[in-house]
Amino acid sequence: MKKINDKIIFVFLFSLLGLIALKVPVSRIVGSGQSFSFFDFFAPTVAMFLGALPGAISVLLVKLFDLIFISRKIEAVSLLRLLPLPLAAFYFGSKSKKRSLIAIICIILFIVHPVGRQAWVYSLYWLIPIFACFFPKRLFLKSLGSTFTAHAVGSTIFLYAFQLPTAVWKGLIPVVFVERVGFALGIYLSYFVFNVSLNFLLRVLGFEKLYFLVKKEYLPSWKFLLRYS
Repeated sequence: MKKINDKIIFVFLFSLLGLIALKVPVSRIVGSGQSFSFFDFFAPTVAMFLGALPGAISVLLVKLFDLIFISRKIEAVSLLRLLPLPLAAFYFGSKSKKRSLIAIICIILFIVHPVGRQAWVYSLYWLIPIFACFFPKRLFLKSLGSTFTAHAVGSTIFLYAFQLPTAVWKGLIPVVFVERVGFALGIYLSYFVFNVSLNFLLRVLGFEKLYFLVKKEYLPSWKFLLRYS
């Protein structure tokens, strides 16, 4: 029961930080008038602290709250953007190989679409989260798989919802590489910094009951560099 209450406090703090981060734009989304935000960098990391499903639900609730009560812009593109990040969080927090099903389903849906079929090479990026599932302890591969899971879901939704021509999808291939490697580094560093900071604060403040949130294998050490980074 104590752990549940502690997690509720953590979710509350995460939600406050998340609502602020949602207002910090990072880059534009091609094909829409919206932008990626700083929230896209660190949101997946909450699933490592809370667990895959609770983390995904927490991310979804933050985005829903922002959409309904703060942004108040309930548009088609905003509703569609509710799914990618929670699923990316689920991927980041899970160790099961079944999480690769998200990318597999997106590849199939992309290729069977008339436009997607002509730009099938684009969907090869989503083999990355499938490959990363075989190395569940490697933080960077987990981050890379997470951001490409979000990319797979978002791209598939955009493919079916908006009439982007084949040339646009093909033209995005080099852009996606730079964009997603950047997001992977952001997720990687966000989790590492949060985990180290939380470990430090809990030790200094003596909040031992919250120490279960810290993942010791991702604290700075030679073991981390060799086996978990």
